[in-house]
Parts: sequence; structure tokens; C-alpha cells
Amino acid sequence: MTSQKTELQKTRDEIDRLASNWRALLDIMPEMVALIGGDYVIQYMNPSAIVAFDDCCGKLCSKSLCNADNRCKTNCPVDFALSGKEQNGLDETRIGDVDVEYSYIPFQGYKGDKLVMMVMRDITERKLHEWELENFHNNIEEILQHKIKELKESEAIRNNLSREVNLLQKRLEYKEQADEMIGSSRKMTILRDTINQVADSDATILITGESGTGKELVANLLLSRSHRRDKPFLTVNCNTINDNLLESDLFGYEKGAFTGASARKKGKFEVVDGGTIFLDEIGDISPRMQASLLRVLQSGEVMRVGGTQPIHIDARIIAATNVDLAKAVQDGSFRLDLYYRLNIINIFIPPLRERKEDIVDLAIHFVRHYRQAFKKEIDFLPDTLINKLLLHEWPGNVRELENVIQRAVLMAKNSMITEQDMVFDANPCSNNVNNYLNTVYDRIGQDPLKEILAEFERDIIVNCLKKNVGNVQRAASDLKVGKTGLYDKMKRYNLSAKFLKNN
Repeated sequence: MTSQKTELQKTRDEIDRLASNWRALLDIMPEMVALIGGDYVIQYMNPSAIVAFDDCCGKLCSKSLCNADNRCKTNCPVDFALSGKEQNGLDETRIGDVDVEYSYIPFQGYKGDKLVMMVMRDITERKLHEWELENFHNNIEEILQHKIKELKESEAIRNNLSREVNLLQKRLEYKEQADEMIGSSRKMTILRDTINQVADSDATILITGESGTGKELVANLLLSRSHRRDKPFLTVNCNTINDNLLESDLFGYEKGAFTGASARKKGKFEVVDGGTIFLDEIGDISPRMQASLLRVLQSGEVMRVGGTQPIHIDARIIAATNVDLAKAVQDGSFRLDLYYRLNIINIFIPPLRERKEDIVDLAIHFVRHYRQAFKKEIDFLPDTLINKLLLHEWPGNVRELENVIQRAVLMAKNSMITEQDMVFDANPCSNNVNNYLNTVYDRIGQDPLKEILAEFERDIIVNCLKKNVGNVQRAASDLKVGKTGLYDKMKRYNLSAKFLKNN
């Protein structure tokens, strides 16, 4: 009997030892381990599981674990393990705030009770990385889809434009001289022939035409074809300098001629002796300067300001103006004798609206120039845009066309100029007139008619005097009123011709 008790005790000790070893082994495992009985009560949790989920021993697993995942209702690990069904791979679930990867196996307790061992591994960090990677892929996909859409839209535009005639690509290889006048119209052909015919003479030349037509370019062409091309050449803009400064600038001055004249200085006519001088905006010079210039043209001599001896000069004169000098002569604002001296050879540059057949040549010339300046690979100018250019009236002439093309090349996003890139300049004069008239109309019913008309008349006189640089005689002629009558109105409205000339 004693021997049997001893053997039983040894067996119990061995079971306790094995159970203790199993517990120690499970306790040190980094994985989370839980033993669940057939009654779904949690019998044991190792320290890793307790840290993750708190101590749930003695509680139903459905209340502590499976309530976080509704799949347990139809895919219960305990039921599967006790029924002998094999597990295919590892399963994943979320318990509270922890994502786990788990496996299970039937387990027999030391008392012979049926248990299920669940071994879980924390994969929260891995799932976070997977989510971040998926989100990154989604963002990349979204970006790619956006870029693909942009490319498709660009391709659609290109396909539409490819059906049109590309005038630019056919002529990009053609090289033009930078100083050549662009255009193949009959008027430009006549203009080029005239330039070639008179350039090598010493005759005084008057270049006329609207602003923006290219008068300075014609002057440069005349110089380049002249036997004086290697001699001095100077340009003087006559409407940017007042009378006193213009006189001393052109003719020079002697020491002490005026305050600040500390030494003798040669004028531009002396500096270009043997060469050419280009007097731009000659129609804006004052009567006193007209007389001084006439003396140079008649005698070939200049008199320095403060000087007493004339100085002989040999300078070819090229003048330019956008003023109708013949009309100015009739109005009395420009000397007839000076007009004849200047107008020995007249070169008239037609406005762009009168030679629209040159617009294509000019547009392609400017595209070629600005694609190089802006380093843009522009090689497409569709004929629909050429038609828009041809329909425009071009009040600003070639200068306006250059501005439009320059802006279009700069704004072009691809290798083509589209309709969105080509924006025409608004006519500032028409906008100002419309805005002014709207302001006048708004005053009707608020101010007396006499007051409105008086202010309207004053504005007209001011603008006309500014246009004529304070020249009352010329302004009176434009307004079709007598000079004395205009002075009376200026006195009534407290207007000063001198002030308007300098502002």
C-alpha cells in the first residue's frame, strides 16, 4: 500500500514537473499564447498575451477575444480545433487595438481536460506598413491617372491640330537676315526697291508712316546700303528732349554759353561728320528748332550755342515722323521751306492693315526669333490662328503683331501655339473713350447740361494740346477753330500750353 502511494506521488510530482516546465516554456515565449477550454473559458494566458489584452483568465473568449471579430461566430478556432478540423495556414484578425496573426491546435491538460492552444503574433506594425504602402500606391495611381488624362487631352489637341496646315514647320529652316524687311506684298516690294535705289545717295530722306510700322528699321537699312555705312551713325528722338537741350545736343555749345557749360562740347552733327544722323519724330520739333535745322540743310553749317563762327559739317540726314507734315504745313505749325528740304525723297511705310499678305511672313519671323530667345521648341502654328491674325485690324501695326507673337510663344506649354496662348491687345483708345462716355452719361440728371458740356470741351482741348505737344496753332487747326478763339477757351478753363507741353 505504501509502495502504491509512493508511485502515485511520483507520478503526480512528474505531472507537476511537466506542467511547470510547460508553463515556464509558454511564459517565456514572445508570442501571445492562450489556453481555452471546451467551455470557451480562458484557462491560461502567458505574459505576452496579458500585456497585449490584459488578464482575461476565467473569462469567456467570446467576451474577451472574439467579440473584436465577427468571423469567430462562423469560424471559431475552438470549435475547429476540438472537432479535429485542420487549419490551412495562418489566420489574421484584430483584437481590440492589436492586429494579430494566429494559429491553433488541440491541447490536453495535465488533468486530461481538452483545451485549445492559440498562438498569436502581433502584426500591428506590419499592417500599418501595408496600409501606408497601399495608400502610397493609391496616390501614385491617382497621380498617374491625372498625368495620363493630361497627356490624352494634349494628344487630342495635337490630333485636332494635326489636321490643319502647319505653316510654321515648313519654313523654320529658312533663314532670314535680321536687318531685312519682312514681307512679300507688292507694297513691300516697292518699298524695298525704293530703299535700294536711294540708299547710296547723299540725299535727305523723310520716312513717314504710322507708329509701329518700322521707320527705324528703314533708317538702318538705308545706312547699311550706303557708302557711309562704316562712318558714324547717331539716332536722336526729337520729341523726348525739350528745345534748349535739343539745340545744345544737336549743335553743341561753347564754354560759358549757359549755366553749367564749363567746357566746349561738340553737338551730334559734329560728331557724325562724314556719317549719318537719324532724326526721329521730326514733326514734333518747335518752330525755333525748325529754323535752326533749316540752316543746317541749306548751308551744311551748324552754330554752337553761344558761338559766333559757323562750323561746316558733312552729315547725311534721315528724318522720320508719324505726323502728316503736309497738313501741318497747311495748319501753319510746320515750315514749308523745311518741309521741302526734308521731303526730297519720301519713303512711306504702309500700315499693316493695308498689306495683310505680309502678316504670315511676319508672324513666322517673330515665332522663329522668340522661340530662340525663350528656348522654346515651338514648331506648330495652325492655320486657324493665322486666320485670326489676318482678321485683326492691327492698330499698333508690326509692333503690335510682335507683342502678340512674343506673348504667345512665352505662354505656349508644348511645341505648339494654341488659341488660348494668342491674346490680342485691347485698343486702349477705344476703351478710354467708352469709359469716358459712360462716366458722362452717368452724370445726366445730376449735373446741369452746361456744366457737363463745359467739362467735356475742356477735356477735348487738353487732349488736343497734348497730342500737338502744346502747339496752339496746330491744336486750333485740328479743332477747326481760330487761334484767338482757342486762347480764349484756354484762359476760361485755366489751361497753359507750356504746362501741357511738358506733361
